[in-house]
Amino acid sequence: MQEYKTWDIDLMLTPQQCADTSKWLDVLYTKLHVFINWPDRDNLLKTMPMVLRKAFRSCAVIIDCFEVFIERPTSLKARAQTWSNYKKHNTAKFLIGITPQGSVSFISKGWGGRVSDVHLTENSGLLRHLLPGNIVLADRGFTIEESVGLLCAEVKHPPFTRGKPQLSKLEVDTSRQLSQVRIHVERVIGAVRQKYMILQSTLPISMITCTGDDNLSPIDKAVTICCALYNHCSSVVPFN
Repeated sequence: MQEYKTWDIDLMLTPQQCADTSKWLDVLYTKLHVFINWPDRDNLLKTMPMVLRKAFRSCAVIIDCFEVFIERPTSLKARAQTWSNYKKHNTAKFLIGITPQGSVSFISKGWGGRVSDVHLTENSGLLRHLLPGNIVLADRGFTIEESVGLLCAEVKHPPFTRGKPQLSKLEVDTSRQLSQVRIHVERVIGAVRQKYMILQSTLPISMITCTGDDNLSPIDKAVTICCALYNHCSSVVPFN
């Protein structure tokens, strides 16, 4: 029998308990998913933190990906699709977007851990929210300039250092400004993980299987619920 860490014990459920858990997830998702919404441009500007007002006034979203451990699937194909070279584990991978003021404005469905950041971003539905002139802040791995540019928006990430003896002063200043802002999405991910233990667990395969008509798996609903509840907490981003 597989060993479970102490915080995994609640996942060792009977079939009846699994059914009850699924029902509660359905109820909570129905009630709470509305608290993850994409604000309009006026509201973004009104709540823009001072640190962003000068350099990234048109910032609409700060994005990153995070992964949740899952049990190793028995299917070889599923095992390959969920294997994360970064985590060295089978995972479900999510794209998260936060507003400049630190609330979660977008959370994708779970994808296999093998998927690239670029493919996940371009196929998650996030780009449909962008308006002309919007700025997306991201890490170096999000090379989505072309797909974002087609929407007359812009993506900004730290400059690449490969093939350069050193960065210019402008590139160093830009990289420093981006790092000071991008760290907020990492802080949000860390806070959500810390508050909700389910995201620290190794989840059973049953959690990644879509069973209803909504084409959402229990893990999709659980992650959405955690992010929605987080939006009721104090922001990690100071306004001043």
